[in-house]
Amino acid sequence: MSEQTPPSQHSSVQHADVYTHGHQESVLRSHAARTAGNSAGHLVPHLQPGQHILDVGSGPGTITADFARLVAPGRVLGLDRSPDVVAAARRLAGKQHLNNLSFAVGDIYRLDFPDGSFDVVHAHQVLQHLSDPVAALKELRRVAKPGGIVALREADFHGMSWYPAQPELDEWMDLYQLVARHNHAEPDAGRRLLHWARAAGFTNVTPSSSNWLYATPEQCRWLSADWADRVEKSSLAEQALTYGLADEAQLAHIAEGWRAWGAAQDGWFVMPNAEIIALA
Repeated sequence: MSEQTPPSQHSSVQHADVYTHGHQESVLRSHAARTAGNSAGHLVPHLQPGQHILDVGSGPGTITADFARLVAPGRVLGLDRSPDVVAAARRLAGKQHLNNLSFAVGDIYRLDFPDGSFDVVHAHQVLQHLSDPVAALKELRRVAKPGGIVALREADFHGMSWYPAQPELDEWMDLYQLVARHNHAEPDAGRRLLHWARAAGFTNVTPSSSNWLYATPEQCRWLSADWADRVEKSSLAEQALTYGLADEAQLAHIAEGWRAWGAAQDGWFVMPNAEIIALA
């Protein structure tokens, strides 16, 4: 661990990251389907009662809430940069009566905690949206206790595959890549995760991978409807139009392609995720 430094002095670099997905209902609906079981299986075996956890980029808080149940009476703090999303997550915690769970607004590049504050620091699908993932990882490492865990999971968009072939989904992939890279983000983060961890100073790293699979008619209809909405009604759509990368007719065309793919009875969609357990 580095020499103790007041949190506010750890970074003088200004980051103005643009979140490609945004926080519209279509996006939050997808994120709220995530649980510790389907999205943090690599970390769950390492959790035990009494641990203090920081979940960075916690979004609607469903994974975070599962952590709170697993480590109680240990305390869990979810951090997100969106005040509206934090407010929604707080309502979730209140409904579930999780007294060891709290949420706050924060900046991943400037975590307002002393060095070595947490037993576990977790981030799920966060680094892919950052212009400087290595700087963020250094900050996550800083606030983990010596020997504590930093657990990460990132999708790899170009690693995704689907059946049956649908030309509009190829167009969707190309457009998503263009929008994300315009935002100085890295949509193929998964394959880079181990490299980023090494660059941030981690030396004890255990890599793994897991998939999200959509292969029943119900799962495929859900995924296709969700992405059709996101193509037309999320920040991704707004940014594609603003950046001149697509027009409304193209977005509608891609959305219809998603719906057509979702109607197939033998649909298959795999989203690969890279994971690491790194010791601080």
